[in-house]
Amino acid sequence: MAAAVKRFFDSDLWWSFTRSPVTVLSAIVALVCILGALFAPWIAPHNPFDLASLNLIDAFKPPAWEEEGVAEYVLGTDDQGRDVLSAIMYGARVSLIVGISATLFATFVGVSLGLLAGYAGGHVDSVLMRICDVQLTFPSILVALLVDGITRAALPREVHDQIALFVVIFAIGISEWPKFARTVRGSTLVERNKEYVQAARVIGVPSARIMVSHVLPNVVGPVLVVATLNLGLAILSEATLSFLGVGVPPTQPSLGTLIRIGNDFLFSGEWWITIFPGIALIAMVLSVNLLGDWLRDALNPKLR
Repeated sequence: MAAAVKRFFDSDLWWSFTRSPVTVLSAIVALVCILGALFAPWIAPHNPFDLASLNLIDAFKPPAWEEEGVAEYVLGTDDQGRDVLSAIMYGARVSLIVGISATLFATFVGVSLGLLAGYAGGHVDSVLMRICDVQLTFPSILVALLVDGITRAALPREVHDQIALFVVIFAIGISEWPKFARTVRGSTLVERNKEYVQAARVIGVPSARIMVSHVLPNVVGPVLVVATLNLGLAILSEATLSFLGVGVPPTQPSLGTLIRIGNDFLFSGEWWITIFPGIALIAMVLSVNLLGDWLRDALNPKLR
């Protein structure tokens, strides 16, 4: 373990990371967002979703530095008296859970189908890639809206809130898998004609084992880049769905839900209810995207 850590700190990847101030800053911002969301139950000043602790008298309190602000609520409160800072921490948890889960689901589906298409070729490749082409002609958010609507219509109304989180994860994941499939398929087409794959075939290694044990490790690099960039898009897609009112239920509000709630009061002067969750969402997505851009350049041998 110690040797592996030492090799990592001596690698070109770590050297590239430390030589990019923007990447280091992005990593710090992303780490703060993740830790704040992960430890929200312990570090958040309040539990904004504990109905017993809410007081409508505290509603619409401005940030602490405003004239009528209260030090107890640093970023102010919303229309129900919930602490905006605490709501952002808890909301970021939901956004990250959906974003990471949807990205993992899209990665699994896309990598599996991309490996199969690239290695098998022929009609399998043609059918899978035509499905990708058709799906890529539609914006991902429209595909997610369609899948979400069909799923909700097919299931009983009384279970909607219980499975809403899983429906959103599935809807976003199933709308993003073609990106992974096309990336892996292109890399697999290159790898399948190399000598080590031909040698494995000659000695009778099963095709499934060749794909998983030999081809997959050599296409992981591009997959990591796509996954990192797709994480930011998945978080943004979840925020969009929640803003439109078809995402997670009100009992599990994400950053998109908080922005939608605050949008109703934006022009009446309570700007902090929507601005601060919006800033948190921008910081989270932008930091992840910048890390993805760095990783893409760092793993590109032509740029070394």
